Amino acid sequence: MAEVATDQLQVWVDQDLCTGDGLCVQYAPEVFEFDIDGLAYVKGVDGELRLAPGSRVDVPEHLRLEVIDSAKECPGDCIHVVRGDGVEVAGPDAEDDRASAARSARR
Repeated sequence: MAEVATDQLQVWVDQDLCTGDGLCVQYAPEVFEFDIDGLAYVKGVDGELRLAPGSRVDVPEHLRLEVIDSAKECPGDCIHVVRGDGVEVAGPDAEDDRASAARSARR
């Protein structure tokens, strides 16, 4: 988890998997917002929604934990938090999440 504290993070939402639950918008409203379609999107520092599929935005340093928590708690597993090198640190493709899920399944 030390890499999370030092690397720049980016986040994106897979709208095909978004359930519209809104946890992300509650956790980090500066980063996530609903559009008229009821799905969550990321927004840039200018406050504009990034509507193109796979659009990424930088995660503000002071919101890293909130964004990571929103990815981990997302019922649709649609939020991806990635380091600058492309490694997913939170979300459905994150190594830690898969290892944790595998351990839980064995119990």
